[in-house]
Parts: sequence; C-alpha cells; structure tokens
Amino acid sequence: MTISLPQVKTMYRAVVNKDSRFEGIFVFAVKTTGIFCRPTCRAKTPKMVNVEYFATAKQAVAQGFRPCKICQPTKSAGEIPDWIKPLLEQIKLSTSTEQPNLRLTDESIQKMGIDPARVRRWFKQNYGVTFQCYLREQRLDFAAQKITNRAQVTSTAFESGYESLSGFHQAFKKQFGQSPGTNQFQHTITIAYLPTPLGVMIAGTSEQGICLLEFADRIRLQIQIERLAKLFKSRFVLGTHPFIEQLSTELHQYFCGQQKRFSVPLDLPGTVFQREVWQALIDVPYGQSRSYQQQAAVIERPKAVRAVAKANADNRIAIVIPCHRILGKDGKLTGYAGGLWRKQRLLELEAGKIKLISS
Repeated sequence: MTISLPQVKTMYRAVVNKDSRFEGIFVFAVKTTGIFCRPTCRAKTPKMVNVEYFATAKQAVAQGFRPCKICQPTKSAGEIPDWIKPLLEQIKLSTSTEQPNLRLTDESIQKMGIDPARVRRWFKQNYGVTFQCYLREQRLDFAAQKITNRAQVTSTAFESGYESLSGFHQAFKKQFGQSPGTNQFQHTITIAYLPTPLGVMIAGTSEQGICLLEFADRIRLQIQIERLAKLFKSRFVLGTHPFIEQLSTELHQYFCGQQKRFSVPLDLPGTVFQREVWQALIDVPYGQSRSYQQQAAVIERPKAVRAVAKANADNRIAIVIPCHRILGKDGKLTGYAGGLWRKQRLLELEAGKIKLISS
C-alpha cells in the first residue's frame, strides 16, 4: 500500500526548521552522502535538490541509504540512548534514597565517561530545560513532598541541598507559585516523557489514573497543563508511576498495530457533557471514523455539533481517547492539536496500512 506523504515543499521546510511535528511522518535522505535522517536532525541542512523523502526508515534502508549517527532515525523520537542511562540511574537512585542534594558538575560527569556538553544538549532537546534546572526541579519536588508530609521547612531546605533558607524559599515559590510554609497542594500529578514513533509525548497521572497524554510540541500544551493543575489543585512531579509504565507498554503495542483498546485507568475531571463526549470517543471502533455530526447523534445531542467539537478539543488524553478518529462532514482531516499529519498516520496505522513499530 502507498503511504501518503506531505508535499515536497512542506517536507523540506520541516527539515530546514527541524520541525518535531513531522517526526514519524517521513525521513529524508541526502543523495550526496548516502545517509538518511529524521526531520529534526541537527546536522547541516542539505540543498533541496540533494534530498529524497521516504515514509519510513525501512524504505530508506531498502534504497541503500545508511541511518545518520547523530539523529538515529531508526529509533523512536525521545528514546533514551544507552550513553546517558548511567547518569539517569544515578539521579533516580539519589531521589529514591531521599538524598536529592546530589551535585553533578562537569567534572563528575566526565569521570563517568560522558561528555557534559552532550548531556546539556540532550536535556534541552528532550526535556526542554537545562540539566542543572532538571536537577533543581528534582530537589524541589522532593522538598514539596516532604512539606506536604508536615516535615519542618528548615530541615527540608538543607536536606534538599540548599545552603540558605532564603534561596530555598525563592526557588520554591518560583517553581510552585507559593511559599513552602503555605504549601497546600491536594494532589500530585506524576509526569514523564514517553518516546513514540511520532514524536515525544508527555504523560501525566494522578493516583486514580492517566489524566494527560499529549505530544510534547502540541499547540497550547501549556494551557492544557494549567487547566489540569487548577482542576486537581495539584503540583507536577517528574518521575515514574505504575500507570505510566502500563501506558508506555500499551502505547508500544498500539504502534505495533496490536493494541486496539487501552485498559490503563483514566482520571477525567470535566463536566457531565465533556465526559459523555469523551466516552463516545472511546467507543468509536478501532479502524473506523465518525464526523462531528455523527458523534453528536450518538450521544443524542444532534444540535450540539459545535459543543461536541469543543469537547473533543478539550480532550487531554490523545490516542487513548481517540479524537483523531473524528473527521469533517466531507471526510477530510480537520483540526488536530498534535498536527494533521500525525492524525493521518494514526488513521493509516489503524487501517492496517502501516506499522509504526515492528513487533
């Protein structure tokens, strides 16, 4: 089967801009070097006349091109490379043993056989923050949890690696919007970055279930997160959780073409109408699609087409609540916050045209 591709001008513009919204949509090969890359490769942009495009890495390999060693296009975007895993394990061990005052300088990182500059680039590219900012957030998350458990603010500050109370208060207020002595968070949402063939996704879970799953470059993502924080009166902690691990496994199976309905628990704060629309989305059969009009008819609200469309847009859990299965009245692709070409690929996956991951 032929897999659809964007127009050549669109793809080349994505290569020039290193546009992450086209991850998994195509790879490009450079005829003069014999190498193929993902759209976000940070190598020098080739001339347009020297570029050839393929829907999958497998197609590029079949044509004799070699994968780029810089962007590694045969791996999922955001997949953790082997070289940085020892460093992440050391950070995880520090926080799990309640000693988050770990200080990692360039010198200590070099002693692990890792290039500090490479670490900085990787964290900025995958987490959107500097490495030291990531460590600081880990210490503050630990501190917030301790204070929630009524530990003393002073002792928590020094246990978290801060050398002064004023510095701790300032950092805490910047991170959470309030002073540590007035910490009144009712919930914690654990978030994690998940690699997928279509780009990095950010997942969030409460203790009841998954409450967030969006592409990390989704438009208006920050607005979605702010709404979620208000609904839960919550703080966000970067970490791991059994629900996120289950979600990661099910997403992998989905992209292999094996998972047709997700079983991971969901936590869906919203109005009665929103939850009704979201449940109707979940009930759209795998491999099928509906129009907004059909969806409104299913929930017996035939005149509420616009309200249904808005509720679809308010969905915070992509793929699991499959709003990508809703099309325009004429059967054309309509708005999708993760990008229309991602929507196209998801529909092609569910139609059996492609497998985004080999099982």
